[in-house]
Amino acid sequence: MAEISAKLVKDLRDKTGAGMMDCKKALAENNGDTEKAIEWLRKKGIASAEKKAGRTAAEGAIGSYIHTGARVGVLVEVNCETDFVARGELFQELLRNVAMQIAACPNVDYVTVEEIPGDVIEREKAIESGRDDLANKKPEMRDKIVEGRIGKRLKELALLEQAFIRDNTITVGEMVKQAAGKTGENIRVRRFSRFNLGEGIEVDKVDFATEVASMGKAS
Repeated sequence: MAEISAKLVKDLRDKTGAGMMDCKKALAENNGDTEKAIEWLRKKGIASAEKKAGRTAAEGAIGSYIHTGARVGVLVEVNCETDFVARGELFQELLRNVAMQIAACPNVDYVTVEEIPGDVIEREKAIESGRDDLANKKPEMRDKIVEGRIGKRLKELALLEQAFIRDNTITVGEMVKQAAGKTGENIRVRRFSRFNLGEGIEVDKVDFATEVASMGKAS
């Protein structure tokens, strides 16, 4: 496999407007061939999607998904630029897919890594720093390991970093970019809520044997 240099990635980004990670992946998939990488990005609908990211997306729709058995439900808001695109089949399919993804990822609490609050990050750092396997590591090595683990952990909390449940070769973020490329509009997942049946309700646990015994005394 050809070495993918930072300059090669930057040149492809300049030509396509795609994100750095998308460009790197495109070059890796095409053995460093820029022209083939451009075609790959276009087929994926990623090329130029980044250029649309700064445009205002105030239209869109709120989608819902109720999982079989009605024990898990999701509401999600996905935005685009026009009502015309929001009512289209492609956007509605994206909305359904995102809602289903959220239902399938019970540990995901944020749309992007950037949205994760500082106190959550510090808590995760404290947990990782206190693990037993790091006790005998040198400080610089320990810091490097913790940084790597934190990066991985934060991605586990972010929706757009998850592998798409219907095609695990792409992430949810890449799926959204593909939709943006196909519609020609900026599309973004804004927020979501997940509802688990009975969550937060305290249920009194009954000791069946004690209950039976007390009923016997009462009689």
